[in-house]
Amino acid sequence: MKVTTLKKILTAGLIGAAFVAATAHAAELLDEVKARGTLRIGLEGTFPPFDSKDAKGDLVGFDVDIAKAVAAKLGLKPEFITTEWSGIIAGLQAGKFDVIVNQVGATDERKKVLDFSPPYTYSGAELIQRKNDTRQFKSLDDLKGKKLGLGLGTNYEQMAKAVPGIDVKTYPGAPEYLRDLAAGRLDAALNDKLMVAYLLKGSDLPLRAGAQVSGGTPSAIPFRKGNPKFAAAIDDAMKQLEANGTFTKISEKWFGIDVTKPTESTSATSK
Repeated sequence: MKVTTLKKILTAGLIGAAFVAATAHAAELLDEVKARGTLRIGLEGTFPPFDSKDAKGDLVGFDVDIAKAVAAKLGLKPEFITTEWSGIIAGLQAGKFDVIVNQVGATDERKKVLDFSPPYTYSGAELIQRKNDTRQFKSLDDLKGKKLGLGLGTNYEQMAKAVPGIDVKTYPGAPEYLRDLAAGRLDAALNDKLMVAYLLKGSDLPLRAGAQVSGGTPSAIPFRKGNPKFAAAIDDAMKQLEANGTFTKISEKWFGIDVTKPTESTSATSK
């Protein structure tokens, strides 16, 4: 009888402890980051002009500045954790960092497993072609039977594969598919129009911008579900940064235009 009673007490205690632990974990990313004093931010660090390292080895870029501003508004120090794009969502889900600030598209599919901040980047999906290619591809439908290069695991992969007949070739990053495009191994490539402008500006390859083929999905900051206080805090922080002109200032610094507000002609795209 004593053994049974003891087992019941121990079992009840374990269940209670498990409940408390689960509640504490679910309770709050906001409490966790406030206690730590830092916001752990996942990004690639190899994705200029959004995030890359300068000659001194410091992270710089549009997303880096956005992340620093958000962390400061939350009263936290930014702690950047560089991660390859192919594993960045899994890293967030595993708790390796608190948020991702790396042009993550707030897609319906991702919203099933992650929560998102308000959008902070609006752009559009744009084709890249060789300068001497006189063909005018006005939409993805025009690429049926053609080879299209793009980044592995990006929104563009899903976008292109949704159009039957396109021979989609995936690459680790832009440098690889741009080289193949210039060499004639691809008919076109696809990326964010802001990235296209940046890539072509700094490239010696004989390439040109093509048509904008989609509005895409706005970029936002994802974080793990089940953190309502954190969601409210980051929502408030970003609204303040938009209202006081910080986001606009950062955008004009990197692009010369304000990409943080939607326009009639573009809705947005991202990774």
